[in-house]
Amino acid sequence: MKFKIVMTLVNPEITEKVIETAKKAGATGDVVIPARGSGSSPSTFLGVSITDKTDILLFVVEEHIVNKVLDEITVNCKLQESGNGIAVVLNVERVAGLEKQIENIKGKLREENL
Repeated sequence: MKFKIVMTLVNPEITEKVIETAKKAGATGDVVIPARGSGSSPSTFLGVSITDKTDILLFVVEEHIVNKVLDEITVNCKLQESGNGIAVVLNVERVAGLEKQIENIKGKLREENL
């Protein structure tokens, strides 16, 4: 089983909506890291301005649902609108500690014939 990380850097005002959206799309958990930009001029990440307060959200998801999770977050949380945030997908080489989630994921994949 292969996993990826969906990482979002979002305006804290939409953090809960991003989490709810990701879970409805199949993510089984999340990590929220409060963050801040630095310096007197606006900070940027991949060309997007990061305001003083930003939340970094991490979702470890099975590779078969990563596109669904990313697409749902992008549309429902309006990431295409300036100031809401960005999302990226990162590869995961190895994972430990997901034994319970892996059994649930396998069951869902069987149901969806993936």
